[in-house]
Amino acid sequence: MDRITLFAEVLLPLPVPGTFTYRIPFELNEAVQIGQRVSVQFGSRKVYAGLILELHQKPPKTVPKYIISLLDERPVVYRNQIKFWSWIAEYYMSTLGEVMAVALPSAFKLSSESKVVLAPEFEPDVETLSESEFRITEALLEREKLTISEISDIVGFQKVHPLLKNMIERHLIYMEEELKETYSRKKEKKISLSEQYNSDDQLQILMDELGKRAHKQLEVLIAFISLAGFSKENRKTVRKDEIKKKVVNAASAISTLVEKGILLETEQVISRFEANEPQAEEKIMLSDAQQTAFSELNEKMEKHQVNLLHGVTSSGKTELYIKLIEDVLKEGKQVLYLLPEIALTTQIIQRLRKYFGDAVGVYHSRYNQNERAEVWENVAGIQQKGVHEPYKIILGPRSALFLPFDNLGLIIVDEEHDPSYKQYDPSPRYNARDAAIYLATLHEAKVVLGSATPALETYFNVQTGKYGLVTLKERYGGIQMPEIMVVNMKEEKRRRMSQSHFSSVLLNHLHQTLEEKHQAILFQNRRGFSLRIECDQCNWVPQCKYCDVTMTYHKKQDLLKCHYCGYSRPVPPICEQCESPNLVMKGFGTEKVEEELSMLIPEAKIERMDLDTTRSKNAFQKIFTDFEEGKTDILTGTQMVTKGLDFDKVQIVGILSADNMLSFPDFRSHERSFQLMEQVSGRAGRKNRQGKVIIQSWQPSHPIIRDVVDHDYHRMYVRELAERQKFRYPPYYRLVLVRLKHKKYEILNEAADVLAKDMRAQFGKRVYGPEYPMVSRVKNWYIKQILLKIPRDHHLNAEKQNLKQVIDRFKGLSKFKSVRVQLDVDPQ
Repeated sequence: MDRITLFAEVLLPLPVPGTFTYRIPFELNEAVQIGQRVSVQFGSRKVYAGLILELHQKPPKTVPKYIISLLDERPVVYRNQIKFWSWIAEYYMSTLGEVMAVALPSAFKLSSESKVVLAPEFEPDVETLSESEFRITEALLEREKLTISEISDIVGFQKVHPLLKNMIERHLIYMEEELKETYSRKKEKKISLSEQYNSDDQLQILMDELGKRAHKQLEVLIAFISLAGFSKENRKTVRKDEIKKKVVNAASAISTLVEKGILLETEQVISRFEANEPQAEEKIMLSDAQQTAFSELNEKMEKHQVNLLHGVTSSGKTELYIKLIEDVLKEGKQVLYLLPEIALTTQIIQRLRKYFGDAVGVYHSRYNQNERAEVWENVAGIQQKGVHEPYKIILGPRSALFLPFDNLGLIIVDEEHDPSYKQYDPSPRYNARDAAIYLATLHEAKVVLGSATPALETYFNVQTGKYGLVTLKERYGGIQMPEIMVVNMKEEKRRRMSQSHFSSVLLNHLHQTLEEKHQAILFQNRRGFSLRIECDQCNWVPQCKYCDVTMTYHKKQDLLKCHYCGYSRPVPPICEQCESPNLVMKGFGTEKVEEELSMLIPEAKIERMDLDTTRSKNAFQKIFTDFEEGKTDILTGTQMVTKGLDFDKVQIVGILSADNMLSFPDFRSHERSFQLMEQVSGRAGRKNRQGKVIIQSWQPSHPIIRDVVDHDYHRMYVRELAERQKFRYPPYYRLVLVRLKHKKYEILNEAADVLAKDMRAQFGKRVYGPEYPMVSRVKNWYIKQILLKIPRDHHLNAEKQNLKQVIDRFKGLSKFKSVRVQLDVDPQ
């Protein structure tokens, strides 16, 4: 095979269609495999780490470039993954390069760094060089290559590109691209005793010698023996750091002992993660209801690939998952356990590790790039032996779907209804729940979707026989569903019984709960202190300078912040329109809830959980631990507090503003409102006694609120389904949202009209728009949207292909080259 001319189809992590053909050097013929990374030159200068998708002997029409080097000894991506990526690219109308960019850990996506090198014909001539040019060339004569930032430091100013451009034109220097590997395995240095001194007699002679003239070396040797063990039969290697902790200033003495051949120093690759042993716990004892559901689930899994476990909150779905996982592990297969939020992994990982110990791995975006790369290598089976046993169970949010599984047996999608499973930006805008089902098909694995409040589309698939259904209608331990009280805020305000945003009913129950040494959770679906600041005189409201959205006041930083682009500004002292000093705060967020509650109930220990308080890596863990250990009395937060959390002492749950959710202009708002309220209600009274939920609303007779009071999912489902059918929404129609962006609204308007007209010519009355969305400008980009509705009985791939042709024609119009087009299949 040595002299066969091989070509590789290489995928690059770029938003360009297709792959690129490169020639493989003869010396790499035996080493190359599909799924390996290679360094390749793309364009005239840039070097990327690409992925081999195909090997063949068909020469391209143009002369191909050679692969520069092979970056992996064995594949980091498997064939099933490549098939999975291809499906995602096709279904969600993105490029394969965009999927690669999202799927691979950033440590594996290398691109080149520009370096400056002296031209071969360069001859030093001080008279023709400026002072800055002289400094640069002098440094290059000494160091050969310099980065742009290093040159900035040498010349003392940032904007060096014009200077470098001039030097390149005069053939003094040229630019070279160098690929930089960012991932490094964690290593530690180990110390052992040389075989020569392993006998007691030799060791004693050595210690006597060192005692006469090298006391620090003797101290290090004694420290080593005490750590390694005195018996030569059981003596082990010792971490170098352990000796350094035991002996002050030990580094030099250790080096000397190594040079003398007394101690041996080796370096080992180790894991970045702590080892976890399974705890000796009693086996899971299922209740009668759980046992019935478990047996039924096993039967249904024989008939259906996908099954919905519809269990009320606190019915014990996690115990059933653990039993299913045990069965899959006995078959020697892997399990993927998907959760909608990183926050949830904190609790679930502790429960799973009690039973499965080190077999459980976690993968999410709060890990740094080296940690994510290590988990990837572990799952792919390419870690060095002895570093960490391969994970059998992977727990994580939607990004965990892309790990290199080779033997999946089960995918669990917990809280499958949650909108966090949908990727919004960047492309591909995939739904992890739906993608998980296709991934399971590739591995011939089973899927269990779990929820107390399933998505309407999921329940529709159950009703039409596509998915199996298993229900758990009672809470574990016979605990009753929480009692739900709806407080009429109109009446509370009229009778002047409420204090700030808290009804008298809620405050009374909070006081009672704290007296009984129980805990409470308060849900407000807005972060910040005040939703907006408004002029009492002319109703002026501060807007973000980059987005068409009002700014939210954050009291801790004393700033107005945009929650879309992150722009912040000080609070204006007066109205910028009429100069009135009467600026008032309207609305309230979690920060205001926390502050006002601390004034109303000063004895309570209050913690807040929202995006602002959980930015750091271990913030979730600390908030959970404090609440679990009773250090916090009241936990207030956004949607994060609604999702699957399990705390024993939570007696009261308060929903502070149900109306905000119900009035949101979206066809899913009623479904989402039911799900959020029912889910957060489920946090109350999970152990020992019935809990209470207090819903504050200005429209207490709203049908969705009545559904939540009665815990009646089916009534909500039937009513919402009729609305969906009437107005042509999922599950009866599929949606594709076409989003157009431009920095000039005049060009955007014209472009949107042209594209919409062409789409109507193809799809007729099933095209809606173009319209501005609720927030019509973000980061200075104006936005317009066109919605395409596709009937369920139409061939989806054919419709998407027709849409792609329309969009390609539009992109070919030179007038609209600068208009960004984004496609969102099955928008949420």
